Amino acid sequence: MQHFDVLIVGGGMAGATAAVTIKKQLPDSRIAVIEAFEPKTAHHPSFDDRSLALAEQSVSYLRTLGLFDPHWDFAEPITQVHVSDRGHFGKTTITCEEFAVEALGYVVEVNPYGAYLHQQLSKLDIALYCPAKITGLHQQQTQVDVELDSGETLTGKLLVVADGAQSPTRSKLNIGFDSVAYEQGALIANVQISDKHQGQAFERFTEHGPMALLPMSNNRYSLVWCMPQQELDTLRECDDAKFLARLQSAFGYRAGMFERVGRRTSYPLILGRVEQLVHHRCVLIGNAAHAIHPIAGQGFNLGLRDIQALVAQLQQTDREQWGSHAFTQGYKTARESDINRVMTLTDSLVRLFSNDSRMLALGRSCGLLSMSLFSQLKAPLARQLMGRTL
Repeated sequence: MQHFDVLIVGGGMAGATAAVTIKKQLPDSRIAVIEAFEPKTAHHPSFDDRSLALAEQSVSYLRTLGLFDPHWDFAEPITQVHVSDRGHFGKTTITCEEFAVEALGYVVEVNPYGAYLHQQLSKLDIALYCPAKITGLHQQQTQVDVELDSGETLTGKLLVVADGAQSPTRSKLNIGFDSVAYEQGALIANVQISDKHQGQAFERFTEHGPMALLPMSNNRYSLVWCMPQQELDTLRECDDAKFLARLQSAFGYRAGMFERVGRRTSYPLILGRVEQLVHHRCVLIGNAAHAIHPIAGQGFNLGLRDIQALVAQLQQTDREQWGSHAFTQGYKTARESDINRVMTLTDSLVRLFSNDSRMLALGRSCGLLSMSLFSQLKAPLARQLMGRTL
């Protein structure tokens, strides 16, 4: 039987980041990560590599820990964001110069960043059980006992649940997940354009749903295109030429000519959160705790703020009390308002810009136009994009 201070279930982006962050800030803590799938430790660049958006606040936090380098070849800065409403006159642009930051955020490719985090796990003496699945979970008064499919038993003062949206561990804890389905799904693909993107990102609202283009390395964009499921099925299966023509028609030419598209995948969109953010000696983080619309690219950033709050709680609490009722309630209190705020804001944006009411369309256009004329009116939207909670 192996004893640890913190057991983390899930070695993906949230779980690996949590493990490395805790170890960096609490070097003598004993941490174990349990991951069901063998990670890609050697990265082979692909046109289709998936990416995620790191807000400026997230980048700043990771850089203080030595966990982000703006010069990585798989990280691309967002220097400006163009927001527009298709078919209406309103639009605005947010630039890093307006808010005196190096970049509004960065787009990083998941595979190489995940490989980097797993290298950090071994360098920092974090125990990694992989591939390994939990077959039994028992919450004792002073610890959590976890049985693995290998027959091994691990114990920890605190269990951090970070095994994704379909979290098997959440189910073992009998924690429900309340969700509401949007009447649309998201199509994800990488596209190449004829001109250099120069760090420009685009958020475009259409009558079918929002679409976003995030700048990537090698003159690619990461495309997130939200639309009704029937339309999504058609576009996912059509040939590349037809898809690019449909994309060009829906998006316009602000980003240039779309020349190539990679593998297309899709997933249904929901707004959801756990019924309980904490359980006896357990806390939930990342996608295991909440699901939001990708409209503002805040999913991983919200999870990273979960990690920041968790680390702060660990630092403020005597080690023997890690995982105690006071500890888990402290984490819950620290996270609830931010999670509520981001979920409410993203849901409101979806409903505001997915509505074909003429009065709402006029209001949207006037709002975006006002932002373009008066920079101080952009501040709330800019703060959201940069991940600043105040």
